[in-house]
Amino acid sequence: MRVRAAGFSLIELMVVMMLVVALFGLVGTSISRSLKGAELRNEAREIIAGMRRTRGQAIVQRTEAVFRVDADARTWQAAGREPEALPEGLDITLTTARSELTGENAGGIRFYPDGASTGGSVLLSVEDRKWYITVGWLTGEISQDPPEDT
Repeated sequence: MRVRAAGFSLIELMVVMMLVVALFGLVGTSISRSLKGAELRNEAREIIAGMRRTRGQAIVQRTEAVFRVDADARTWQAAGREPEALPEGLDITLTTARSELTGENAGGIRFYPDGASTGGSVLLSVEDRKWYITVGWLTGEISQDPPEDT
């Protein structure tokens, strides 16, 4: 009668190691996607704050103020502030009135002293995720999709 020694075979150990490596790969990818999503949400909030600042400045100072976007340089600028660069991997696209274009991929959204604007939208994207920030032309209201609480 043969007694088998307790333990694991080399094949069993290799299978377990491959499963552990695959699991770490999935976790790493998931964390990377979560970080990109967090950067996207944070940048959207920063841009919304910049737009609200620009609109508020136009109302308080009773003059026109422009929120600027340069998609080629990957920057945006609130009125009276320095341009802000986007984090690596994020892209920005501006849709605005033709009269507000300053280049092929650059332009602005103009806010008036009564709170109205020329209207437009900014699209932030990273990989397959997109975040739209829209400015109503009549009211100058700034909205976002997906909403802030998601």
